[in-house]
Amino acid sequence: MTGGVAAIGETDKVPMQDGEAHTIYPLRPPPCPSAHAMSHFPKLLSSQIAFDVARTMLDGFDKHYRLFREVSVRAKALFEAGDWQGLQQLQRDRIAYYDERVREASVILEDEYDAENIDDEIWRQIKLHFIGLLTNHHQPECAETFFNSVCTRILHRSYFNNDFIFLRPAISTEYIENEESPTKPTYRAYYPGSREGLGGCLERIVHNFQLDAPFEDLPRDIGYVVRAVGEHFGDFRIAPNFQIHVLSSLFFRNTAAYIIGRVINGDKTYPLAVPIMRGADGQLRLDTVLLRPEQLLILFSFTHSYFMVDMEIPSAYVTFLRDLMPRKPRAEIYTSLGLQKQGKNLFYRDFLHHLQHSSDKFIIAPGIKGLVMLVFTLPSYPYVFKVIKDYFPPPKETTRELIKSKYQLVKQHDRVGRMADTLEYSDVAFPLSRFDDALIKELEKHAPSMVEYQRGADGSDEIVIRHVYIERRMTPLNIWLHEGTDAQVEHGIIEYGNAIKELIAANIFPGDMLYKNFGVTRHGRVVFYDYDEIEYLTDCNVRDVPQPRNEEEEMSGEVWYSVGPHDIFPQTYGTFLLGDPRVREAFLRHHADFFDPAMWQAHKARLLSGQTHDFYAYDASERFVNRYGDSAPGNAATPLRRAVA
Repeated sequence: MTGGVAAIGETDKVPMQDGEAHTIYPLRPPPCPSAHAMSHFPKLLSSQIAFDVARTMLDGFDKHYRLFREVSVRAKALFEAGDWQGLQQLQRDRIAYYDERVREASVILEDEYDAENIDDEIWRQIKLHFIGLLTNHHQPECAETFFNSVCTRILHRSYFNNDFIFLRPAISTEYIENEESPTKPTYRAYYPGSREGLGGCLERIVHNFQLDAPFEDLPRDIGYVVRAVGEHFGDFRIAPNFQIHVLSSLFFRNTAAYIIGRVINGDKTYPLAVPIMRGADGQLRLDTVLLRPEQLLILFSFTHSYFMVDMEIPSAYVTFLRDLMPRKPRAEIYTSLGLQKQGKNLFYRDFLHHLQHSSDKFIIAPGIKGLVMLVFTLPSYPYVFKVIKDYFPPPKETTRELIKSKYQLVKQHDRVGRMADTLEYSDVAFPLSRFDDALIKELEKHAPSMVEYQRGADGSDEIVIRHVYIERRMTPLNIWLHEGTDAQVEHGIIEYGNAIKELIAANIFPGDMLYKNFGVTRHGRVVFYDYDEIEYLTDCNVRDVPQPRNEEEEMSGEVWYSVGPHDIFPQTYGTFLLGDPRVREAFLRHHADFFDPAMWQAHKARLLSGQTHDFYAYDASERFVNRYGDSAPGNAATPLRRAVA
């Protein structure tokens, strides 16, 4: 695991592997800390070096988090200016910040304290000093993860003791308050039942973010929000505690800034999300209002890029958001907020907990087997594990390093809600008894270099996977289309076409567009998840199929024209996409332009001209311009209503 939580196992010492914070991860619960921990607990913190090392590590984290927050401040200015390319570059740069700070802190500790040779007793004191320094810290959970990352990097050539690291959180994140800056609490409370009414309250919410750009027509947009709220809630009986809580920072992603909050009325809590968009003329508008829990789940989905949010207390933001999305793991929320290392840490701990309380076996994932990846899953856990094979049969021409670079490209690119995020781990040790025999044979046959066996601390056998990607499990689209009703097939094809069009609009050419390389989420969205042939659309040469020069070429069953390595021929895609009559009928009805090279070329030309496409994490029918705008059938602009809906 790169840069995440340190190893957790039943043994006191776990061998470290060469590389950047690569650790063997035994998938077993940590030991009961009572007697073992007490026997190693320092009775006296007597080392000045221990305190200095702990202070240096915390300084390294504080620098990282300061830079992390500065990104969000810069994101606001770039949004106001409409500098979308600058925002994209800022997002890419931020992903590298964590590892850069871990490397920086490690070098300081090696140069100034010869940290790799510090003895065990001092390391235990370092951890306890670090805990003491976190007592009033606003990001203790993230600092603990940073501590683990630095430890695993420093000690990568020797051994480290589980007493040195944070197997579990040491500092509670509950009820942390920002007492130093009362002007910017985690969230602000508004009371629309007062004289100003809901419209006036919403207007004040928007103005409090102090965006340095004019609104096209804020009273009109507020009127739309009030109208949508009224339509959603109907006869809304106001309780004495009726209020709106709004997180103090905007959430920036793509070309939008989101206001995120919750509506409290009686014993009910409802989500509230309002995306703010910037037009080409530099004016802002409220694009819609999202009031349903499933809409918020899609907004914070693993298929989207990470938000840029200025958070003094990230755990408070996570708690707030989990109140609105109680089924969503904290790991995924931290990740969606840009704290992907903390998310990776929590995912691993959650997975260990699940293994401890389950007994089913890892099996080969259902569906068509891939040429590049061997995919397995644990039926009781909603994720799949993907291992790159050692060799790739024709027509695949690739390498392990090239495939890994494609996955890194996706990590850094705007996923626009159509590509699954991945967690990357190295040297993961699983209990061998939990692996199905057929899966073991597949691993030994197709990825022998990625597998080794070892004896665990308790004497049981373990299988170590040298490198693995972990993704959310979805229903493969080919299975969805084969087994679905006519309505489900039509929905799947509409979503598939929309997914491809949104990907190429974001400069992503999927490469292998077979249905088996796409999945359907529990929300019914089609998502791409096979990245080994991914390319930038701007690097592709979109071509028409040439006219045959003679009868022999016309009747030939083979490709008779020259094809370059980056040539794509949309007219030929129907050959492998339209075999099923139900699929063909739905495809040609909704996406006939899919096979027209002009559609692909238009997207490429727009990208080459520097234009940025707007992407919406909600259905186009929800947008105010389509719902209430002058051009919407039967609708006219609604004036601001200063009343409680």
